[in-house]
Amino acid sequence: MTVPRYDDEGEVPLGGYAALATTFTAGAALFAAVAHRRGVRPPEQVPPWDVALMGTAVFKASRLLTRDKITSFLRAPFTRRTRQGEGSEVMDEPRGGGAQRAVGDLVSCPFCTSAWVAGALVCSYAVAPRGTRLVCAGLTAVTAADLLQYAWTWAQQNAEG
Repeated sequence: MTVPRYDDEGEVPLGGYAALATTFTAGAALFAAVAHRRGVRPPEQVPPWDVALMGTAVFKASRLLTRDKITSFLRAPFTRRTRQGEGSEVMDEPRGGGAQRAVGDLVSCPFCTSAWVAGALVCSYAVAPRGTRLVCAGLTAVTAADLLQYAWTWAQQNAEG
């Protein structure tokens, strides 16, 4: 009996995706077990401002990890550069097959990476909320600076032409 393929091309690395999902889940479970054993109590509530701050930080960190030129060395074993993006961003695409392709899909996709970044920040927030807020504030400041850089460039281009 043949099993139908998930896609027409047979290129979706389902086994690699399953390994990544298992790794993420195991990491979260390990964190929860260690935190519980050490008596770490999660916050009773997370203020909306902290959610907004972490959301902006997750956005920026996932863009830095998946699109920034300087972090290309992290992606290079799993991706190849396809083109230059805006600002200091580059566009990579996954390469290889199996687990290499699955990791390439993860590290070239800011949407995919954001779940991992959010998981790390949530774990950090549970243990050290003040330190996590500081890191998130720094990433939020970089996001604001980026927006100002793009606005300045747009204003210059409109003034010239």
